[in-house]
Amino acid sequence: MSAETVGAGRAAAEGAGARRREQRGWYFYDFANSVYSTSVITVFLGPYLTSVARHAADAHGFVHPLGIPVRAGSLYAYTISVSIVLAVLLMPFTGAVADRTGRKKPLLAASAYVGAAATAGMFFLDGDRYLLGAGLLIVANVALPVSSAIYNAYLPEIAEPDERDRVSSRGWAFGYTSGAFVLVLNLILYSGHDSFGVSQGTAVRICLASAGVWWGVFTVVPLRRLRDRRAAARGGAGGPGTGAAAGGTAAGAVGGWRQLAATLRDMRRHPLTLAFLLAYLIYNDGIQTVISQASVFGSDELGLGQTTLIVAVLLVQVLAVAGALAMGRLARTYGTKRTILASLGVWILILVVGYFLPAKAPAWFFGLAAAIGLVLGGSQALSRSLFSHMVPAGKEAEYFSAYELSDRGLSWLGPLAFGLAYQLTGSYRVAIVSLLVFFVAGSLLLSRVRVRQAVTEAGNAVPGRI
Repeated sequence: MSAETVGAGRAAAEGAGARRREQRGWYFYDFANSVYSTSVITVFLGPYLTSVARHAADAHGFVHPLGIPVRAGSLYAYTISVSIVLAVLLMPFTGAVADRTGRKKPLLAASAYVGAAATAGMFFLDGDRYLLGAGLLIVANVALPVSSAIYNAYLPEIAEPDERDRVSSRGWAFGYTSGAFVLVLNLILYSGHDSFGVSQGTAVRICLASAGVWWGVFTVVPLRRLRDRRAAARGGAGGPGTGAAAGGTAAGAVGGWRQLAATLRDMRRHPLTLAFLLAYLIYNDGIQTVISQASVFGSDELGLGQTTLIVAVLLVQVLAVAGALAMGRLARTYGTKRTILASLGVWILILVVGYFLPAKAPAWFFGLAAAIGLVLGGSQALSRSLFSHMVPAGKEAEYFSAYELSDRGLSWLGPLAFGLAYQLTGSYRVAIVSLLVFFVAGSLLLSRVRVRQAVTEAGNAVPGRI
């Protein structure tokens, strides 16, 4: 064996080792921010902010932010919708800056710690401070997708095409593991708050704030492990070559909005990628609305206590770890697209069953939570990895900014539809079943996407099974 062959083999092994090190660091951002999604969005903040709003409401049950009459029970859903509108304005800009400069880590750090600080500030949400709660929720919910878009844009850089389903699924599994662990601690504190010498409300505020502390602490790991790469030269619709050395952060910021316009033009050159993105935006809108509104549905419509809701979400977290890994294996056998479509069929059944769920019946609610857990992580992880194959090289952060608009419970159409359905009918059952349209429409659109052709047209290698 020649020295050149030995050297090439050693370099390949070292490259694979460095890639695995980055992958392990990358997993930890899911580990860091998933506690926010679980403890804050899914469990505590919806019912708690709703109770604060009802404490501040007038005799007819309305609060009046900026003079606008809003039913207290709809405030949380409307706040989620406002946050995504603001995220729409910010995320494409930060994605363009990241791709133009190649400096993703500073943007990841800034957005992550803004979100973590806003979440920690929820400790001060009490009394009738519903505006404070809504404001902090908006800040955190804008910061989360901004940071997640940058984080997701690392996936094509740190994983080969045939690795991405596995790497993406493991990231989600890490996130659900941390969510389950912290939720156990939350359950201990909440259910035994008297023995800890705190009120129930104080226990909830501690649980909310601890999610922000957790988010901030574990963000250190990916910031240490991930590395920035020189921005790829850009041509065609994306504009002239603009590397980090050539443009710098300031040039990226100045040209961010111009680059956004170029990105939108460029996305029209990849119609199949756009078709997948549209399908994802629709069905994931439904998924995230179910997640963010489940605790309100359980507490207000089904009359379940907070402890029951925590146990149900804990069940979701535990089963989501197994579900994400299992669906990753199914994708290797049956293909990623088919596996996602099958999971959407399960989501449709979940909503139908949810409409008929009897009140004050925890066992039925736990059964529904188990079904959600088995498909939740996998449907999201496989969607992320599938989209990564359809993104042109050098434009990952910009494309993932568009992708991230619908991720992590931040879609605005789903919460808006949910809030309007409740405002018009006063029934959370009608609100939950109104989400069927998102899953049905998303499934139909996804079934029409020719994924192999989309990957080829993006200039990427096609995996053996997709």
